[in-house]
Amino acid sequence: MADLSVVFAGVSMKNPVIPASGTFGYGREYDQFYSISRLGGISVKGTTLAPKAGNPPPRIAETPAGMLNSVGLQNGGAKKFLEYELPNLKSKDLAVIANIAGATVEECRQLAELIDGSDVDMIELNISCPNVKQGGAAFGTNCNSAAEVTRAVRGATSKPLMVKLSPNVTSITDIAKAVEAEGADAVSLINTLLGMRIDIKTRRPVLKNNVGGLSGPAVFPIAVRMVWQTANAVSIPVCGMGGIATAEDAVEMMMAGASCIQVGAALFADPFAPLKIIDGLDRWCNENGVKNISEIVGTVRPW
Repeated sequence: MADLSVVFAGVSMKNPVIPASGTFGYGREYDQFYSISRLGGISVKGTTLAPKAGNPPPRIAETPAGMLNSVGLQNGGAKKFLEYELPNLKSKDLAVIANIAGATVEECRQLAELIDGSDVDMIELNISCPNVKQGGAAFGTNCNSAAEVTRAVRGATSKPLMVKLSPNVTSITDIAKAVEAEGADAVSLINTLLGMRIDIKTRRPVLKNNVGGLSGPAVFPIAVRMVWQTANAVSIPVCGMGGIATAEDAVEMMMAGASCIQVGAALFADPFAPLKIIDGLDRWCNENGVKNISEIVGTVRPW
């Protein structure tokens, strides 16, 4: 068998496959069907300081080659995560990545400070959230606000810090450089692209929130392009995501520069997708003479 183990921003994982935040909950439901210890890691449901009910339904809709969602970070809050979910996850053999989100810089800082004293292996800071003190614009759409929130979180924790980047920007490499300069140990990308669909019978958007995040195979080429650009612009490692559904997709994303990958929308079509990707990576490596999966990272040869 090929060696699929990776070390990402100092965190060791048995393979590079991680279910993306918001698509796998805390792993409890999936663990009824297969051992989630087979995974390299898990990025848990986006966690906020206080519990959140999320947006009103309908908040998920299927689209050609993907899906729209405006779930709105529904979760039980940081206290429930740390006291109830984290102990269960730490009983599994996988890296636990805490995805955190706040409406202000101070909320993000407080979350990082809370989690710093826990057994979490890594923090993933979601900067696609609206900054309520800056008119509702997402932290991650502006270099200054992305840098500010990263600096605050970096100062509150010694955990490895990965910043999850929004693709809804003019230049994702500028945002990546800004968070790297403020102490991010890694970046993950891409988060969902803002999209909209309309029911032509009712003349209303299919989502109650009107717009939502587009994910799935439709966004994969955009994700590959942004991962490639970012990996060539920063010196910190990149976790690639966005439409990955097969082992071949994972290989392509890693060749673009991703050191590990996250699987999201594919789980809604096939709950076993991460395991199939892991097995497929092993087969691909054996068929192509690759002894360690990390050998392929960033090996694309542009024309």
